[in-house]
Amino acid sequence: MYIEKLQLTHYRNYPSQTLSFENKVNVFLGENAQGKTNVMEAIYVLAMAKSHRTSRDKELIYWDKEYAKIEGEVEKRSGPVRLSLVISQKGKKARINSLEQRKLTNYIGTMNVVMFAPEDLNLVKGSPQVRRRFIDMEIGQVNPVYLYDLGQYQKILAQRNTLLRNMQPRASKENLVMLEILTAQLIEVAARLTEKRLNYMKSLNIWANPIHEGITRGNEQLEIQYKPTVNVCEGQDLTKMIEEYEQKFVKIKDREIERGTTLFGPHRDDLVFYVNGKDVQTYGSQGQQRTTALSLKLAEIELIHSEIGEYPILLLDDVLSELDDFRQSHLLNTIAGKVQTFVTTTSVDGIHHETLEKAATYRVNQGNAERIR
Repeated sequence: MYIEKLQLTHYRNYPSQTLSFENKVNVFLGENAQGKTNVMEAIYVLAMAKSHRTSRDKELIYWDKEYAKIEGEVEKRSGPVRLSLVISQKGKKARINSLEQRKLTNYIGTMNVVMFAPEDLNLVKGSPQVRRRFIDMEIGQVNPVYLYDLGQYQKILAQRNTLLRNMQPRASKENLVMLEILTAQLIEVAARLTEKRLNYMKSLNIWANPIHEGITRGNEQLEIQYKPTVNVCEGQDLTKMIEEYEQKFVKIKDREIERGTTLFGPHRDDLVFYVNGKDVQTYGSQGQQRTTALSLKLAEIELIHSEIGEYPILLLDDVLSELDDFRQSHLLNTIAGKVQTFVTTTSVDGIHHETLEKAATYRVNQGNAERIR
């Protein structure tokens, strides 16, 4: 798949902009704070209905305007698709081929993207929250049911945490009954999320290991392990998972009431990366951590292709300068000719690769992008 046309209205520092793209590498050049990343972000938001940079939607709206609008024309194997997303203080309105989607879960996944930005180098060494977000965003693109379950889990979790806080310093009988109800609801959804995450990580690992081995010239083996906060494992029966959750909640109930919060579940799970059997976060060099992050992103591309039958759009936001020459070349060789790619950079000087030399190039200056080659 590839995006052929992008229209921005009142988006960030773009009052109005229409851009046409080719199904190859598209490079956006410009100084910092001119709007290069805003174009990249707009494509991501059009696909995912949320930004990778902020959770505050109003930041996406041009100064003093009431709404922002992103429109895109996407070519897929099944034919052309027109996407539209309007962001305002009242919320979001998403349309596919002019038909409004009542639920964003029905919209997300129509266009698939993989984002690789400098902050993604923190996938390995950053907080567990960064890695959980990575999991949720990637599974959600290819599995709308997962997004629905995640929304349900977050809603029940918020209710349960509010109840636990209200149970201090003393819990009433009514509160204890309500806690049992919310716990049962939470367990059912938690088990489904955990099952999907374990299966996804198994598939991602299958793709990531040979990619990592290729980047390291056969010197390193990468293993990804999903670390749940309850004693469950990949391939386990869902009923058994639910039983494990029930036992854990019974065991930890008094401590949760004392602490006023839910102490385990998918919202506290994590990923661990091992290179040649050693934890990369703790023992890996910066180069190993970056190679692991790059392997993950390239594996995402292949995994999405295996799931939906076509390649996603790749967004490389100011990340080439963060990689050494060999990793740059490996990345560009991998995407050449098969993945529509968007690159932002202040300069391509020093990056000598046929893929970039043949790229469509745009100059960005003060919220205006113009094709120069």
